[in-house]
Amino acid sequence: QVQLVESGGGLVQAGGSLRLSCAASGRTWSTATMGWFRQAPGKEREFAAAISWSGGRTVRVDSVKSRFTISRDNAKSTVYLQMNSLKPEDTAVYYCAANLGPFSGRPRTEVAQYDYWGQGTQVTVSS
Repeated sequence: QVQLVESGGGLVQAGGSLRLSCAASGRTWSTATMGWFRQAPGKEREFAAAISWSGGRTVRVDSVKSRFTISRDNAKSTVYLQMNSLKPEDTAVYYCAANLGPFSGRPRTEVAQYDYWGQGTQVTVSS
């Protein structure tokens, strides 16, 4: 079992920055691939970024690649999503997720591949 709690969301003007945190607990957390997903109103949940258990491999969707950075601190049991140059289209509920399967060489990017989810944190970017 892995428990995930997101924080750090809020209201920010376009061009601003936020850092999301995901506090994890559970025996197998440190070996999990961790992902950030987001869901805008009326849209399906979509992948944003993911990081391997060691932090050595990351992947980001093209729309955020130059603006968002995912990282993890296993000693603090926390995953981060640093979001810079935010745009109104980044407005969504952001979810942290954990994949406990064996690492395949590249962090997983599909919703269905993740086993545990947090409750989400709202990010609103005003124009």
